[in-house]
Amino acid sequence: MSIAVDLEYGTGTLRCELPSGALVLDPRHWTEPAPVDPLQSTRAALAAPLGLPPIAELVGPGARVAVVFPDRVKGGTHAEAHRKVALPLIVDELRGAGVAERDLSFVCAIGLHRKNSPDEMASYLPDRFLDRFSGQIANHDAEDPNGIVDLGTSALGDPVGFNRTCAEADLCIVLGHVQGNPYGGFSGGHKTFTTGLTTWRSIAGHHTPATMHRPDFVPISTRSRFRSQLAAIGDRIEQGIGRPLMCLDAVLGEGAKVLATRAGTVRAVEEATWPLAERRTKVALDTEPVDVLVFGLPRDFHYGPGMGTNPILMSQAIAATIHRCAGLLRPGGVAVVTAWCDGRWNDAWFPSHRETFERYAGYDAVSDMSDVVEEMSIRPDLVDNYRHRGAYHPFHAFSMLSMAELGLRYAGRTIVVGARRPGLARAMGHATALSIDAALHLAQRYVGPRPRIAALPGFLPRVPPHLTAARS
Repeated sequence: MSIAVDLEYGTGTLRCELPSGALVLDPRHWTEPAPVDPLQSTRAALAAPLGLPPIAELVGPGARVAVVFPDRVKGGTHAEAHRKVALPLIVDELRGAGVAERDLSFVCAIGLHRKNSPDEMASYLPDRFLDRFSGQIANHDAEDPNGIVDLGTSALGDPVGFNRTCAEADLCIVLGHVQGNPYGGFSGGHKTFTTGLTTWRSIAGHHTPATMHRPDFVPISTRSRFRSQLAAIGDRIEQGIGRPLMCLDAVLGEGAKVLATRAGTVRAVEEATWPLAERRTKVALDTEPVDVLVFGLPRDFHYGPGMGTNPILMSQAIAATIHRCAGLLRPGGVAVVTAWCDGRWNDAWFPSHRETFERYAGYDAVSDMSDVVEEMSIRPDLVDNYRHRGAYHPFHAFSMLSMAELGLRYAGRTIVVGARRPGLARAMGHATALSIDAALHLAQRYVGPRPRIAALPGFLPRVPPHLTAARS
């Protein structure tokens, strides 16, 4: 008897029949630490920062303060989301310290993501916050020649440019969301500002194959070259501006519910939040490693509309899921993925992707494209799209390719089911199949007969856990 599973596919789901022995894993049914009252938790964190005095002892009348918050990609929009709760409390603390509201600046840490529109910010910032601080809220601009301070290089050799508003403030407070992330373990901490407030050249130091294709990047770990580079860049920023940053991070669970909040120095907050985040993120299953992983991609999620149709972003999402499940899928196993892959590039948000895809076809690997990376990352029209037209920075496409190739390196084969333009999937290194049955038959060429199969309905577009097999 087969097992029916509904997998994400485009704007809906696709009913798939799997062999009776398949393991069906639904993250909606997994337990996680209980949420806390975010208001009380944030107040307590601000009252007793780790490794730093409270805000009232750090600044006073006449001080300029920059408050940094994450962009639309993470963090939720509900009434008790971290940004909505924390920002008014920070403002109250600063006013209590004698800091005038006119001396506050708020910076959205977009990094190389698209600049968030006022409507997008209004969805995740506190009510009437945009009106209250009109003219004082801005997106970071990684290409603004007047908005970046050159701080030289980190101890590991990466260039360090930093947001000028934050660098010149008497105090910079960075809000972060601590969630399981396929890039270096967790978001939040150093990752918020070393990717969100720097430049493409700084980010290109670690969002590239030289770092991401190292053995310490898979399985996901906080003890990797990637994390060391983030920490070194963060150290150089604090050395360069002559003062520590204050971090205010919330550990988030399903639905962006707050599980804990901590404030203090960046390293102290990482040490305080990572154990709880790991409890939420790392799920050990009472099973042996599987040979085949089956999951689906919706059309729109995470980076934006078209992520499940744009071949570069689709491939990044496939690889990121494989990375999250590297402890469950055996090395050389097969990923079977339902995805539209119809070539809907969403050129308005990702204007460099179509050309990046076409030029990628002329190379064996993204690591061979250094000249193309340099050319396209500084090209005036593409940079202008990022600065003024709500687009992702052109280097972002190359960082997506680095993750996409990682999935192909770890898995023995990736098979896209239901692609509307299968040639696009094949050009990215995937095999294609018309049905799950055909894909599972093809998978047996790589893993042998009677493979162990795990299916992950509902895995995306949530912030899923990192799965491991408890039995070897």
